[in-house]
Amino acid sequence: MSTFGDGLDKAVQKAFTRPTPKSAGAQMRYLVKQYKGTRAVAQMLRISQRTVERYVKDQIKKPRPDLAARLEREVKARWQPQIRAKAREKAASTGGIVIDTRARLGYVAPIGSTDEDRIRHLTVALPPRHAARLFEAHEAGASDDRLREIAAEALKETYFQDGGRRAGSLEEVHFTDIEHLEFDL
Repeated sequence: MSTFGDGLDKAVQKAFTRPTPKSAGAQMRYLVKQYKGTRAVAQMLRISQRTVERYVKDQIKKPRPDLAARLEREVKARWQPQIRAKAREKAASTGGIVIDTRARLGYVAPIGSTDEDRIRHLTVALPPRHAARLFEAHEAGASDDRLREIAAEALKETYFQDGGRRAGSLEEVHFTDIEHLEFDL
């Protein structure tokens, strides 16, 4: 499970203009249309092709919990790609992204400062360039650790250094023990 990747995906999903299909049959029909066949859907979901066909014809209505979760995740990952792209573009060019987190944050600074890590609850609006870096790294398949580093750099510049107005000698921000993380566009 990717905390940062899932958070970015949920933020983009808030921009959807239509709800995703709810029933298992409708979700399966959508995936069959996207993949242009039942065989590819069956391989992706790790079920038989005949089972996919039964869902498409509404002969099976209620999937197992693990299959229902995979089905919903795959549908949301492909739902309204143009709306998703527009939301990411807006965040990366003009809107920025808001990060709401409760985590252990600390920093490396010169001797004499109170740089010990402590739990902080922050809600910070990150500028568009940081949103662009986060989305680009996520789309390139960056690990959760890399996304955490990018978010820490963004918090360092935006929150701790206030855009260069203070804490100029701050070297590095530690972003660990995440209790809550949410992004919003």
